[in-house]
Amino acid sequence: MDYIFETILKEIKTSGKTRYRISKDTGISQQTLFNILHNNSRTETDTASKLLEYFGYELQKRGK
Repeated sequence: MDYIFETILKEIKTSGKTRYRISKDTGISQQTLFNILHNNSRTETDTASKLLEYFGYELQKRGK
């Protein structure tokens, strides 16, 4: 999960988009985005999934 969290942080920081814009586009509150950026708080799976999808990533289960 650390890799996912690091990827989300990198994308938010380098996207050039404001927390307001990301919040409006994803439905994730600005407070949640602030907490992710400034408190290094981990995010719930559905929030992580929304953010990854927003930035063009896709979560997939690996086959065994």
